Amino acid sequence: MRTRFNEELEKLHEHLIYMGELCEIAICKATSSLLKNDSCKARSILEIESDIDETEKIIENLCLKLLLQQQPVARDLREISAALKIITDMERIGDQAADIADIVLHKNAYEDFDVSKIREMSKNVSAMVSDSITAYVKQDLVLTQKIINQDKIVDDLFESIKQELILLIDKNKLEQGKLAIDLIMIAKYLERIGDHATNIAEWVEFAITGIHKIYSNENKD
Repeated sequence: MRTRFNEELEKLHEHLIYMGELCEIAICKATSSLLKNDSCKARSILEIESDIDETEKIIENLCLKLLLQQQPVARDLREISAALKIITDMERIGDQAADIADIVLHKNAYEDFDVSKIREMSKNVSAMVSDSITAYVKQDLVLTQKIINQDKIVDDLFESIKQELILLIDKNKLEQGKLAIDLIMIAKYLERIGDHATNIAEWVEFAITGIHKIYSNENKD
């Protein structure tokens, strides 16, 4: 019975890794479509988003199968419960990459703005997503803390981008206000992706330790 459970759990890990890879590709293509003004690449994200949604359903079914047909012990239950939470965050990451692509498809070029920090944000959040799934599969608490700490870097980049745009508008260096709003929205979507990666890291901590920061804090109140 335990051998069968471990085999099913391995399938779950494989699908989680695949879903994480799809999220990374979506983030990379969304940012690249912005930087290169590539509408074809932006449209391709819609197909990736569909694959992410389909993989989420497969993982949900695997989790239910593990819960109903096997006999998981406490740690197993935490790992399966965490997986169900994690795929919700990954599905939202796919949605936000698609939201960036949608902005790219309806925009003009952004020659007046240095998008290097947006590129840096994208690189950081993509690494956070990858590391969060690795942390789950390897049950790595050290890696979860690295992800949580990295979220502060992403938040700081977002604030910097926002302040630079405000300064450009104030000096009339960015004549079209809509472009500034679009860029702020893109940066905000990337910042939210970082938040979702952090959520995943916190659910990994729960799977390993049985403690989740949010719920443990609620119990103290």
